[in-house]
Amino acid sequence: MRVGVISDTHGYMDPRALLLLQEAEHIIHAGDIGDYSIISELEQIAPVTKVRGNVDRDGQSALCPDVEILELAGFKIYLTHEFKPPKTIQDPLLHNLQSEDFKIVIYGHSHIAYQKTWNDILFFNPGAAGKRRFKVIPSIGLLLLKESIVESEIVTL
Repeated sequence: MRVGVISDTHGYMDPRALLLLQEAEHIIHAGDIGDYSIISELEQIAPVTKVRGNVDRDGQSALCPDVEILELAGFKIYLTHEFKPPKTIQDPLLHNLQSEDFKIVIYGHSHIAYQKTWNDILFFNPGAAGKRRFKVIPSIGLLLLKESIVESEIVTL
């Protein structure tokens, strides 16, 4: 299953991101949506799961949940906007996520793309897909979920 992962659009849908997401069978937006019409655009490509970010205070974006737990292609996924990945293998967070059988944690907020696997859990931040801010190059994420394997990729825009 091909999954497109996008975050921190802040009301701007980059046409390059839309092109990269065309093959997605599901799209995940990790918050700071901004203009909710972005979700409508993404829904024309594939079903969308989304969460509210810290700037989603008005309109339909404000009605999105803070956390979503979903299962795609047999992988249990924890989705939120603000999240800090573990720094060591002893981090209690890892044990908590493992005990709940999560395989992927998706988040945004920092605008910095990140992908690292700790104890068989992929921590994945696609970076920010909106207009360039903070000297960070805009990016999105792509996941390929197949059998027991997760392939992840960060694609700069």
